[in-house]
Amino acid sequence: MQSSIIGKIEKAKRYATEPSRVTFSEFSLTFRGDNDTHTVTWQGRWHCTCDFFADHNLCCHTMALEHMLEGMLPVEAHSSMLVGV
Repeated sequence: MQSSIIGKIEKAKRYATEPSRVTFSEFSLTFRGDNDTHTVTWQGRWHCTCDFFADHNLCCHTMALEHMLEGMLPVEAHSSMLVGV
């Protein structure tokens, strides 16, 4: 393997252990819940296709993602519901 590629692989491994280097600005994903599959997006604010989100502007899917992506989302992405979780 070329030495330049080896260096890039080593750097990638180091970056992967430092999630604070990443801040998401937008993304879309499929979340397979217990009862259905939902599309969750972040584009300056959360959106989820589940019924609960439509009424509350948060849901178990967005809260789970907040927890999973801790430190990688802008401050405004965090709901107060996750304090202490």
